[in-house]
Amino acid sequence: MHVKDKAVKLKHSRTGELMGEFGRLYEQQYAVALFNKMRYDIEGGGGPQNQLLHRKVPLKNKSIFSGDLFQYLEENKKWRNRFLFIPDSYNINYYENKQAHDRGLHPKGTINCAGYRVLTSMEEYLELLNTSLPGVKAKVGSSPFLKFATQFPLILWHPYARHYYFCMVTEKEQQKWNAVFQDCVRHTNNGLPEECKVQTPAFTDAVRLFRQAHGHYGTWDMMCGTPPQILANLVMETLLPEMRDLITPKLKGKMHERQRNWMLISDAVYGLVQSQTRAQYEAVVQSCEAGRPPLETTIRTDMDQIITSKEHVSSKIKGTLVLPKAEKLLKVSIQPYISSILDALMEPTSRGFFEVRDLFFRELVDMSKNLLNDGNKEKLGEHMEKISMLAFHPVKMQSCYEKMESLSLEGLQQRFDVSSPSVFVQRAQILMREQMDDAVYTFEQLLHQSLEDQEAEDLCKTSQRCQDRVIKKFDYDSSTVRKKFFREALLQIFIPYMLKQLSPSCSAELPRFQELIFEDFSRFILVENIFEEAVLHTVMKDIMMAVKEAAVQRRHNLYRDSIVLTNSDPNLHLLGENPPIDWAEEYGGGQEEEDGENAGDPEAQKRRRMKQVVSMIQVEDNVFVLPNESCLEVPAVDNIPEEEAEVRSDTSLSQQSEKQVPNGTKKDVNKNAIDEKPPTNGSAIKEEESTTEMSLQGTESKSAIDCAIQEIENAVQEEEHELRTQKTEESSSLKEETAAEEVRPTSNCEEGARLNPADTNKDSPSSTEEEPLDSPEREGEAVTPSDQQENHITASTHDSSQCDDSGFHSPTNEAAEEKHQAGKEECNDSETGEDTGKGESAHMDHQ
Repeated sequence: MHVKDKAVKLKHSRTGELMGEFGRLYEQQYAVALFNKMRYDIEGGGGPQNQLLHRKVPLKNKSIFSGDLFQYLEENKKWRNRFLFIPDSYNINYYENKQAHDRGLHPKGTINCAGYRVLTSMEEYLELLNTSLPGVKAKVGSSPFLKFATQFPLILWHPYARHYYFCMVTEKEQQKWNAVFQDCVRHTNNGLPEECKVQTPAFTDAVRLFRQAHGHYGTWDMMCGTPPQILANLVMETLLPEMRDLITPKLKGKMHERQRNWMLISDAVYGLVQSQTRAQYEAVVQSCEAGRPPLETTIRTDMDQIITSKEHVSSKIKGTLVLPKAEKLLKVSIQPYISSILDALMEPTSRGFFEVRDLFFRELVDMSKNLLNDGNKEKLGEHMEKISMLAFHPVKMQSCYEKMESLSLEGLQQRFDVSSPSVFVQRAQILMREQMDDAVYTFEQLLHQSLEDQEAEDLCKTSQRCQDRVIKKFDYDSSTVRKKFFREALLQIFIPYMLKQLSPSCSAELPRFQELIFEDFSRFILVENIFEEAVLHTVMKDIMMAVKEAAVQRRHNLYRDSIVLTNSDPNLHLLGENPPIDWAEEYGGGQEEEDGENAGDPEAQKRRRMKQVVSMIQVEDNVFVLPNESCLEVPAVDNIPEEEAEVRSDTSLSQQSEKQVPNGTKKDVNKNAIDEKPPTNGSAIKEEESTTEMSLQGTESKSAIDCAIQEIENAVQEEEHELRTQKTEESSSLKEETAAEEVRPTSNCEEGARLNPADTNKDSPSSTEEEPLDSPEREGEAVTPSDQQENHITASTHDSSQCDDSGFHSPTNEAAEEKHQAGKEECNDSETGEDTGKGESAHMDHQ
């Protein structure tokens, strides 16, 4: 109890001292921030205009994730199954079970993830635990104070607050929950809202000046959470070492017991500090807001004089105090490192933004593939309901965030007082999420506008046009956002270092410049702020030049500064004023039935309607889900192969032809189609098959005989041509004889082509397709001698038309060819005066 009283007394004194000094700095910076805000409203700001639309309330009526996992309870030192629900505030609420959440009961606890780190192994946790309490270190091989129920743990570690321990059944569940927890930490660490144009800059400048007054000029990892949390972190930064020296000697017991007791004491003190800083900060803000109206009146009245006075003092400080010392520092310690630091920042950042673009493109392509099969607006609404929250899906976006994790500033952290690259990593990841949401929201608005008067068959084309427009706008905005991020990151690295080097020699001379400021304007013009602005301007020129050169090189797909798209699509920004689109309600159905079940309970109905981001988009196949888990994954989308339209049409036509051709003739018709290779005309094939199916047997026999006669006539004409050619060859030279042999196989190959049934059908008007002579349909008929003769003639004719791969006649077929050609010539002479049957008989007698 004695130690506890000392700790509480120490906490009160340190918190009171810090809040008193912070309150004074906040009041000074509040007046300066108010002046800058009103000046900006009058003069406006330059810079390129964003091409994509921005969603004002992205997560309205949405939750992030929910599910069951195991949690370690400090109270009874046991593992229990808990239901976790993460709303749009990104605070983690844990319940006894899912039924408790559905009934609207209060959660067992709530975790604000600001300042936490997500760990996946006990080794990482013990390493951080040893640094928090020097002198009480645990070896890696020693038994920890808790054992995990499974081999897939997740630990939420905080330097001052309570630690939380979870474990999952499978590795996939661990990866999914890790992505969700990382997203919670990333969101809560994003900083203060930029919408507060006065309170936010006043607070950040006051905290920065306070830390600089105590010798801390570099980046600060604990600048995260709400203002009371940040102030509590600022108190604990100085209070924790004193508490450690006071309490550590008094801790008794085994090593893991002392570690656990220290964590409990630190968490209790941190909670008390937060409550005290919250109350005092709210009092300071209320006092400044109460004095705002007279300040605004003074600024509006004397705006021009205040600006003139500030510019005069700035020129004096910059010319006589800053430039002589800053130029030397720039040449020696800043300029040699700009390009290397910029390259280290650009590589992972650009890869992350490229992955955002690819992910957005892949999701739209998958939607287009699915619309090809069932392209109606209801199906489109289902897909758009999933894609609308793509930017806030932690598992989907994890591939983009991982690209930024490789950022390394080794060798530069100690030189420029950069505690860790996590500040830049998390900021870039937040920009990726915002860029993705802007692209998705712009696509939603364009598609919704195009669908008002479009038919269902135009969905794919409409989606493609909107996609192309959004991709172009995304590329431009991505370049603008990345260049701005590079400039801000370089300033956060170099400005603290320069201030640390210049402040000892310049701070003593600043009070004499205060005399140049009128007393009425002294609240809006502070020499400390002007000094920092002068230092910033000296290095800003080099930073802008480095980023400009990187854009000219086009290594990372950055647009040049000369390419500025202003008001390129003015009608698009009018869509940003439209209300949010509920795709499921407008194009889908089924919501009314679900709401009707809980019509009597408004709160239960609201929870029922709240849609969950992670369960709205498919993550991957075969994801293990714990029993009673609420985050049911969407079924996998079938992969639709991208085939040519001609291949798909041929496949469908072949299936139709198999249905239309009788079972007995299917095999032979397909065989002839392959051997003869007719033109791939779907309508002609279908017509021929239907005609063949309807033709009579007598007509088929007559058509086959006519075809055979036509083949004989063609063969006789070719024979006469060959005989004349042979006589010419006998009187020619050897060279002419070789040339004649090269001509002869070509004509014979053409003869084989003329024997195609597609050509012979022209002379037989009773049928459009040649029926195979050995077709099963004719098995029941009596085969006449004329049919046997016809079969023999047709077979001989096909044998005579054989060619090898080179296009020349096979030598073994020449003798048979001459024999049949002689019979054909005689048959052709008898054709003019005799009928078909007699001509065939004469040909058989001759043969």
